[in-house]
Amino acid sequence: MHTDGAVPYKVIQLAHIGSHLIPGADDFLIQQKSAMRYRDAYYLKFHAGEAWLMEYGVLVSWSLTADEQQSLCKELKEWFVDAGLEQVSERYSYVLSDSVGFQIRHDVITLNSDEKLVRLALSHAFAQSTKLQAFEGRAQKVISDNRSITKELATTGSIKLSRKGLAKLRGLLFDTGSDISLHFNLLDTPEFFWDYPEMETYYTTLMKYLDLKPRIDILNHKLATIRELLDMLASE
Repeated sequence: MHTDGAVPYKVIQLAHIGSHLIPGADDFLIQQKSAMRYRDAYYLKFHAGEAWLMEYGVLVSWSLTADEQQSLCKELKEWFVDAGLEQVSERYSYVLSDSVGFQIRHDVITLNSDEKLVRLALSHAFAQSTKLQAFEGRAQKVISDNRSITKELATTGSIKLSRKGLAKLRGLLFDTGSDISLHFNLLDTPEFFWDYPEMETYYTTLMKYLDLKPRIDILNHKLATIRELLDMLASE
């Protein structure tokens, strides 16, 4: 189904690659991949599409084939810390229309502009959502894996862990909570919009559609739960 004056639907693919770029990645991207940099985003041009790589480990591709996306992810993973640690990938669709204004419905974006900075503005929201999903999954796994400990403590009044096991568990909880908290600012409004404020409407519209704010509140609650687990183990 096409809208009046529109071209067929095209694919947007999202992938979480790693934590952050390693030294030397900037030279590789610019000199060997001919990337253009827009603050914390790299623009990679393909024959029939493009990809936007965020410094914090998310790739957003527009109109790439599945093979192109997979090949690019494999190549880029070598330049990221903790590559492939949290596997997150999603797909959306978009269409260009000269008769319908910008809108988002049922995971389909209708664009009234073929300007690449519009796609970058939207890519920022997509990338933050993907990064948030990786944070959510990591926090939830830690909580789920250790839920039995809180039940054990409530039932027996003690935890059957050696001193070494207790120390390792506290270290895991601390590393997870502190690492997510340290990178929480990645979910702030990107600095790109300081340079291009006219593009922010695209970003905020998609951000609302993806429920970023409510999900950030939920993540904060999960982090609070991890801190409570830490405090409980500290008393042990």
